[in-house]
Amino acid sequence: MAREKLLFLCSRNQWRSPTAEGLFKGHPRYDARSAGTEGGARIKVTACHLGWADRVFCMERKHADRIREKFPEECAGKPIIVLRVPDDFPARDHPDLIELLRSLLPAYLPEM
Repeated sequence: MAREKLLFLCSRNQWRSPTAEGLFKGHPRYDARSAGTEGGARIKVTACHLGWADRVFCMERKHADRIREKFPEECAGKPIIVLRVPDDFPARDHPDLIELLRSLLPAYLPEM
């Protein structure tokens, strides 16, 4: 069975999306990557990221709006899920952030 490719997006690719990506490291069912939607992002989202992904998870609605505007062809027909994870965590891999992601993601990824 092919592994499903998940792309996690936040603003700067510093805390939220890399934390989500890390939850899937070595997972037998999912491959994950992360990127940011802002110019100063650690890894900035590209058309290639979106082309690679089977599903896209955005931390906030503004991230989904930005990629739909900038990459309409790559987003067409692709599941884009807004998790509504606020940007108020002090660090990557913060326990509260991990707990929140683990509570939200199983609704979309039952084999998490």
